[in-house]
Amino acid sequence: MSIGQHLVELRRRLMIAGIGILLGTIGGWFLSELVWDGLRAPILVIASAHHQASINYSGITSAWDVRFQVAIMVGILISSPVWLYQIFAFLVPGLTGRERKYIFGFFFTAVPLFLAGAAVGWFVLPRLVNLMVGFVPGQDTSIIDAKYYLDFVIKMILATGIAFVLPVFLVLLNFIGVLSAKTILKGWRWAVLAITVFTAIATPAADPLSMLMLAAPMVVLYFAAWGVSALHDRSAARRSAALSAGLASA
Repeated sequence: MSIGQHLVELRRRLMIAGIGILLGTIGGWFLSELVWDGLRAPILVIASAHHQASINYSGITSAWDVRFQVAIMVGILISSPVWLYQIFAFLVPGLTGRERKYIFGFFFTAVPLFLAGAAVGWFVLPRLVNLMVGFVPGQDTSIIDAKYYLDFVIKMILATGIAFVLPVFLVLLNFIGVLSAKTILKGWRWAVLAITVFTAIATPAADPLSMLMLAAPMVVLYFAAWGVSALHDRSAARRSAALSAGLASA
């Protein structure tokens, strides 16, 4: 494919992904009130337990903005099979005929990992909220801006979900021939550092336990990606050696 054909294909894939997210957002709008009740539950628990805390809407349109952002977040989550497939389908031309059959393996691995990462972010969220609000003196009231709180939640849930999918793309780049297993293993120190920095940004409370809960599965997934890539490189080396031997004997 020429560069122009690649751009046309990219535009088509982006359009399909965008339509998927749009339809998901429309469905998410009807679920947004229920989802928002769940997202702000940690604040309500804190308020009812031992501390004065409330979510504040600072502008006339703030409540609508929050609900719309919740709908978009839900749309991204429920349409993840669509836009993840479009990403992999765009990269399929870089695979050989033998390797293209693995595209469904990549897809059916990426979607659960994305949702699992979002679930981990959701699981860690109440602990972070409780820790951060816990610094407010007992005689004071914590008035939390709704949009700021939602931005915090979205960063936790979506960013963690995307981070869990990155090892799948490492394996895909290995299959395409961009990265070797040796290169992936060689960069493990930088990968662990990047994961640590990411979890520190995603968990602004700097809570070691929360950071560990996020970082540990990401490190495991990174080395799992290296293991799969190593098996693929070994298999490719055997095929190449067999082909060379066949040509030599011919």
